[in-house]
Amino acid sequence: MSYDLMVFSPEAAPSDRNAFLDWYDAQTDDEETHAGDDPGITAPALAQLYKDIIASFPAMNGPFASDELPDDESSLADYSIGPHHIYITFSWDKAEQAYSALHRLAAKHKVGFFDVSSDTGAVWLPANDGGLTIAHEEPL
Repeated sequence: MSYDLMVFSPEAAPSDRNAFLDWYDAQTDDEETHAGDDPGITAPALAQLYKDIIASFPAMNGPFASDELPDDESSLADYSIGPHHIYITFSWDKAEQAYSALHRLAAKHKVGFFDVSSDTGAVWLPANDGGLTIAHEEPL
């Protein structure tokens, strides 16, 4: 089992909870979206966020993966990248650090943040104050 988070282009996602979850399902269906591991296919803000997050959570595969394993292999992450989202799978050992880092970077790059692995499925959007605000959540 993994700890999963997603960042997304807020203008591409519906604001309604049910419509958002349908959109999320479509984005994470690899056959539909042709998601891959190349950040060159995603929105510019997401590509910049990707470059920031791989400094702490190196990519397991793709053009930015290293041939050498890091000292702490549990810091490796699996990235599934689409035109309007990046879905990231982390080790549960790194859940707290991953959440903190990605939440901070989502605010910095003004993108949405979906806590996929939480009990409430919280969805955050950029706020006017430079942070993030909860758009919707409820038990999944």
